[in-house]
Amino acid sequence: MTGRDSVQQQNSWDTVIRPQRAWWDLRLDDLWRYRDLIGLLVWRDFIAIYKQTILGPVWHLIQPLLTTVVFTVIFGGIAKLPTDGLPPFIFYMAGNTVWAYFSICLLSTSNTFTSNAAIFGKVYFPRLAVPISIVISNLIAFAIRFALFIAFFGYFMLAGSPVRITAWVFMLPVLILLMAGLGLGGGIIISSLTTKYRDLQHLATFGIQLFMYASPVIYPVSSVPQKWQWLLLANPLTPIIEVFRLAFLGTSAVNPVLLLYSAGFTVLLLIVGILIFNRVENTFMDTV
Repeated sequence: MTGRDSVQQQNSWDTVIRPQRAWWDLRLDDLWRYRDLIGLLVWRDFIAIYKQTILGPVWHLIQPLLTTVVFTVIFGGIAKLPTDGLPPFIFYMAGNTVWAYFSICLLSTSNTFTSNAAIFGKVYFPRLAVPISIVISNLIAFAIRFALFIAFFGYFMLAGSPVRITAWVFMLPVLILLMAGLGLGGGIIISSLTTKYRDLQHLATFGIQLFMYASPVIYPVSSVPQKWQWLLLANPLTPIIEVFRLAFLGTSAVNPVLLLYSAGFTVLLLIVGILIFNRVENTFMDTV
């Protein structure tokens, strides 16, 4: 074969795989071209979770319901934590609905490289498709939890409780994007680091449990002393939780403008996470 024939043959390929060299060589357009694969991965995750289970998706109703009951008994009944005049049950369910989606996205994407090393070592596709598919598949669980929240919200509203929907409800798609972005960005950073340091996976599991207490899931921002509130507001998840409560419960101790801070933090975290993820992608098979 002549050199000219070789060049013509290379030009005839549909896809040419080249090593990634530069930090900014992200090739995010590959994600759109592999959108069918992302759909298949979402379906795979859905089947893997519910296959050979008795209750199937009903677990996503049982878990938030039991968690909210425990929060109501322990933090509302025993610890007597304030809830800004709202019924403790719906107050805790609102915070838990947001927290559950963020935390499962973070934990699920934090082991992307270690859990999929066998697939990554055999066939090429944009590795970022895996954590993105996880975030999308977790939307199913969020939709179920959110439907449960709306059902109890309707009950408390009909019962005369001081809960009401405000115009901030139209920000729900933005809140979901921010939750997904924070979980995805943090998860892929942890996943990249765990290719060399496996014990970070255990630290992430433990850290996410502690992080819940640094977020206004079981208490309102107004219950924190004024001089310490800045620490809570530095948490990018705080405005998301508070705006969610403002949208559906009508109360919040946080200025909704702080949602811009959460958005900026999310974008920055995603940029840093994607850069590190793509950098590690080149060499992770040597360490996993």
